[in-house]
Amino acid sequence: MKSKINIYFIEFAINAILRQKYKSLFIAVVFVLLTFLLTSVFFITNSIKYELNSTLDSLPEILIQKTKAQRHDDINVAEVDKILAIEGVSDANARVWGYYYFENIGVYFSIVGVERFENQYKNSLSKIVDTYELDDAKNPSMVIGSGVQKSMQKSYYKEYFNFIKSDGTLKKVSIAGVFDADTNLESNDMIVMSKETAREIFHMPESSATDIVVKVANPNEVATVLAKLKLLYPESRIITKNDLKVSYQNIFNYKSGLFLALFVISLFTFFIIIYDKVSGLSSEEKREVGILKALGWRVDDILVEKFYESFLISFFSYSIGVGLAMAFVYIFQAPLLRDIFIGYSELKPSFELPFVLDVQTLFLVFFLSVPIYIAATLIPSWRIATLDADEVMR
Repeated sequence: MKSKINIYFIEFAINAILRQKYKSLFIAVVFVLLTFLLTSVFFITNSIKYELNSTLDSLPEILIQKTKAQRHDDINVAEVDKILAIEGVSDANARVWGYYYFENIGVYFSIVGVERFENQYKNSLSKIVDTYELDDAKNPSMVIGSGVQKSMQKSYYKEYFNFIKSDGTLKKVSIAGVFDADTNLESNDMIVMSKETAREIFHMPESSATDIVVKVANPNEVATVLAKLKLLYPESRIITKNDLKVSYQNIFNYKSGLFLALFVISLFTFFIIIYDKVSGLSSEEKREVGILKALGWRVDDILVEKFYESFLISFFSYSIGVGLAMAFVYIFQAPLLRDIFIGYSELKPSFELPFVLDVQTLFLVFFLSVPIYIAATLIPSWRIATLDADEVMR
């Protein structure tokens, strides 16, 4: 084959595609749909995994939850001192947090309590404590996520919000600002306020906390610290960061099974086209090859032209499919399709999928489609091109 790109071959290939415009259009549409579906699902998966992993990486190594009759119960704040005495523990925080149901629009908010003079277990919370004054008992305030802000504004809460306490009275809390954490998934439905205000809303005594998070200085000592904590709190549920990662991975494995059925159907349709191409050229294509051989074209010339023809169709379709997938996922936020992975629920404010460009994904989809189609075009073309011109014409 010629080593240099021949413009005339490309021009001839374009004309050949246009001569069979309906067949070429059908192949291109199926190619685009397959590429679009594959790439969209990979983009959604990569974005959600990035969000979850970023959120999990920011968490402490161990979480302790007190249970009573196998149900979550409040834990005593005084237990923090016992935990800090364990060798290997670098820090421990008694967390005050919970979910608040905003009935007007039917969503849940995550309320997190903080104190200015304690070590925060997340960098995002440290930034909020350093930036905002939330401990004023006379005028309590809070910092909210972007999803919470949109939800509150639908009910015309722009400067404050009235929380309904367990006794039916209202607790007015001013909105001090809107924050962006390391991940959109983390901050989207979160409300950060002082622990005093959070306890008042949840009707929780000052001596109680929701759970305790534990930091371990040396990751290799997590198992040792975990064993000591289980001896100290046999009735409690103790969860490590790795346990959470495994749990999320199991969810993805289950959700991926739903996608697999959709993927197999699309791939089956694509390989029907490939089989049709490999099984032989149409009579019109055979006659065209015969005419070209009669005009003096060599076998390698015919293969070069067929390569350009198949490459133009497949690469153009691949590019369109990837472009549509990017717009669908990162601009329109993948309506319906992303619900396969995150579930459909109005109980949480919607969050935006972050842009995560995975080059490996693009290469994977490319090699699953473009080279296969090119090979499926060249193999039957080579078979016909090696025959005599008069035999092909007959």
